[in-house]
This record gives sequence, C-alpha cells and structure tokens, in this order.
Amino acid sequence: VQLQASGGGLVQAGGSLRLSCAASGRTFGYYAMGWFRQAPGKEREFVAAISGNGGSTYYADSVKGRFTISRDSAKITAYLRMNSLKPEDTAVYYCAFRPTGNSGSYYARSDDYDYWGQGTQVTVSS
Repeated sequence: VQLQASGGGLVQAGGSLRLSCAASGRTFGYYAMGWFRQAPGKEREFVAAISGNGGSTYYADSVKGRFTISRDSAKITAYLRMNSLKPEDTAVYYCAFRPTGNSGSYYARSDDYDYWGQGTQVTVSS
C-alpha cells in the first residue's frame, strides 16, 4: 500500500486547510485511517482517526472541535479539514493506514498502523 498526502501549506492563524491522503495498492477490505503530526523537536502525536466503515471518529483533545476527519471509500482517500488553525498546529502531518477486520474500530496509536504517507508540512503564522 502506498499513501500520498497533500494539501499542506502556509496559512495565517485562524485560517483553514484541508489535507488529503490517497491510498493505492492492495487496499481491499476494511481499513482504518489516521492522521498524526510531528513538530520540530517533538515526538509524533496523534491527531485524528476514522474507523474502517467511516462511522466512528476520534480526535486528540488539542484539535477537537476544530479538525474534522472524513473519508471517501470509493476513492480510498482520507481527509483532514483543519479550521481555526493556531501556530501550535505547525508540524509535518502524516497519514496512516491499517487494514482491519473490524469495520467499526479506529486506532490512536502510531504502532497500530501498518503504512504511512510521506508527510505534508503545515505552517501556521501568527
């Protein structure tokens, strides 16, 4: 499975961005997807996750109410809509993919995921 993330960029505080993560390759069956981020000098942290059937989502407290994860199963693509961006949201954002037999499960630990995208830079200026 290959993941291609896109949509990052430079935005002013209070602005919005939408990240996309397109999967290709052996993508049959259910698969959970997630977004993580890593700021300079910090460890990678969980941002948002969506279950294999798209029916359940889960967010880090720091982004709850501002970010929305969604998916288009036909396109095998996940999205992260980011509103009300803050300078502390500045990081490289990574998407992750996990084939799963449980369509209703989502995963918040990086170790739970099998495949990773290359990362896309998000910079929020104050």
